[in-house]
Amino acid sequence: MQRRQSSETLKKPPQAHHKNQTDLSAWRKGRRTDPEKSVQSHQSPNDQENDSEQDSLEEALSYFGQVQDRVSLRKNNVLQKHLTTVESIAVQRGLPPEGFDVLLKVALSGKLADTVNTRLLKSLVPASVIPETSVVSAVSWLCVSKCSDNIQLLFLRWLITMFDFIDHKEELHALYGFFFSFLQDEKMCPYVCHLLYLLTRKESVKPFRIRRLLDLQVKMGMQPHLQALLSLYKLFCPELVTITLPGKMKTYFKNSEGPWKAAINTVRRRNQANSPVFQTLFLGTAQPQSRKRKWNTQLMIPASSTNRNNLEEDREKNCVKLYSRDESFPVEQLQTFSQLLQNIHRLEFPSQMGSVLTNPLLLHYMNCIKDESVYLRLYYWMGQTLQEECTWCVADNSQYEEEFKDFLETVYKTECFLQEGFSSCEEFLYKSLPLWDGVCCRSQVLRLVSWIPLGTFSEMKSHLYDPLVQLFFTSSLYFKCSVIESLKELLQNWLNWHVIHLDSESDSQVHSLNTTLSGLVNTVAELIHFVGRISTVALRLENNHLFLLYFILDFYETVCDIYLRYNLPLLIMPPAGVFYPALLSMDSVNLNQLCYIMYRYRTNLVAAKENDLSKKKMLQFKFSSQTYQEYNQYLIAMVGCLWTSSAFQKDTHPQGLRMDDELLKKTAVKEVKTSFNIVNHPAMMGYAVHFLQQAWPDDTTFNFSLIKGRRWDWYLEYLYSQGLEGLKVFIESSINRVSQASHSKAENVQV
Repeated sequence: MQRRQSSETLKKPPQAHHKNQTDLSAWRKGRRTDPEKSVQSHQSPNDQENDSEQDSLEEALSYFGQVQDRVSLRKNNVLQKHLTTVESIAVQRGLPPEGFDVLLKVALSGKLADTVNTRLLKSLVPASVIPETSVVSAVSWLCVSKCSDNIQLLFLRWLITMFDFIDHKEELHALYGFFFSFLQDEKMCPYVCHLLYLLTRKESVKPFRIRRLLDLQVKMGMQPHLQALLSLYKLFCPELVTITLPGKMKTYFKNSEGPWKAAINTVRRRNQANSPVFQTLFLGTAQPQSRKRKWNTQLMIPASSTNRNNLEEDREKNCVKLYSRDESFPVEQLQTFSQLLQNIHRLEFPSQMGSVLTNPLLLHYMNCIKDESVYLRLYYWMGQTLQEECTWCVADNSQYEEEFKDFLETVYKTECFLQEGFSSCEEFLYKSLPLWDGVCCRSQVLRLVSWIPLGTFSEMKSHLYDPLVQLFFTSSLYFKCSVIESLKELLQNWLNWHVIHLDSESDSQVHSLNTTLSGLVNTVAELIHFVGRISTVALRLENNHLFLLYFILDFYETVCDIYLRYNLPLLIMPPAGVFYPALLSMDSVNLNQLCYIMYRYRTNLVAAKENDLSKKKMLQFKFSSQTYQEYNQYLIAMVGCLWTSSAFQKDTHPQGLRMDDELLKKTAVKEVKTSFNIVNHPAMMGYAVHFLQQAWPDDTTFNFSLIKGRRWDWYLEYLYSQGLEGLKVFIESSINRVSQASHSKAENVQV
């Protein structure tokens, strides 16, 4: 009855409208109509074109609503005309909500040939929303088997694609059992599983449905779409689904959007550009949205009604029921943190899982309530979106790079909020990095790399390290710095994960923790070695560029403190290809940073040695003697350069500075042995000049040999006052005379 009234309404000629009512013409133009103004105002050519298209659409809808008997497309000019009208308007502007009931009815009723029905279904592109009543009415036509199997299949694909455009979902949820009955059809089964996946709630999981899915799995084999639905069922009711399912996410469902992809993009661009009112009508939000750009459609929670007045009325009616335990709390009414706390066990997440990414309250919920079904739905949605919309994997998507950047940025911010990476992002990166050019969405991709979950080295080498290496060595200096920064953040995120899980373990779980720790130590060690290798080569390629060296040393500033700060029994010294360029750097910042890193290495190694000797109850991992030997070699080289001026004689590292006296004489450099002490070092020479100017303002010879004895100590104090804290802690911890002097000075201050 309701459908008949809709059709009759469309047939009636336009009459006077209520002030708050929007007719088809006004909706198409993106503005309200005013009868008086419309008579008085002069219509522009665009307005005339809009009116003409609106009239044609109304005529076409009226025609399709009156179809009674089977009509053939061949030699039927009227049908061809109206079909072309619907197709052209749908592609350019999208169809209004009023048109879906008529077009779905005629497409599924079997009154037209499959060719026409297919074209109609492919034209059903919404400009705003799709009324739920139209969808439910269309589903009812599946019961009478009037349309062919191919049309039923295409309708299911359309329903999946347009799922987020449907203004309500309650009546669709009531049809869950009806859709479930279609699983027996092998052709429709993948799409029915996809639709059920979107509709499933905890109350939808029943023992008989689980048995049915298991029977289908025995019959069809381990199909991805069946695994998806079973995985969701198992998350809701693990006691009912006892079989073992693959734990890692995969692409469960095929893309259903093909026939509507281009039209949705066209409608999105047109509506965003031309209609300011459309921005407030679209899905009940205040932002322009798009279905094809899934992150735009789903990053905002749509109101449960297309009419804002109705929404306000619903809020008033339900205000007394907000704290009722028997009813779920709608997320569109969740506005404050106190509401979240009071209703945290009654929240029902939206069908548009992407809306979670930009809602801090829902992210708090995910942190507090570890609901695996929420994570599974979010991972599925995100994995599908990343795979289908990647601008360098899909040729047609290159024009949407800015939107894809925004989406990746949103995903990264969500990972930072939750302090964990998404497995769907990991899979996306592993699949797409070999195809990536290193330019498109560079900062966003490298940020996502920093949140890749901990994995085995063999997996990370083939999927992460190898693709990065190919880009790293052939890209610009700034790309190299960005990669090093990303890998440093990846290391920090792994170490933070370890600290959190270490604190949560009890004493009874030490054995299992040691097993897990062994894998973590190996994976972290391989990451550090990998960064060391690429850093050595990069410094050679970039002629030891100071900017690159800063990022490399910043990475090792994290590495040098792993044992004490992150409670992980691992210390790896930087390779000689990093240490010596830093020691001989022309920049005081890098030299000061190297001094601080060596000081922290010493502190960590001493603590590890003391812990090993005292046999404290700590995870028993011993550092190799090679680590201590390498540190001592570096220490001798640094002290020989900066303090004793003996590096060329005493440096014992195979790649060190040791040179024969005859070779040094051939350099023809005066006082070559003191060339790298804290006075003559190229990175420190500016400080020495400034110190001489202050101490002897009348002397313009800049005689560095004057800085010795007591003046040497004064010079040290001057360097410390210039903010070289790394140099200070290194000298005070590694040189006996200065160390003893600093300790005695500290004792005098305490007394």
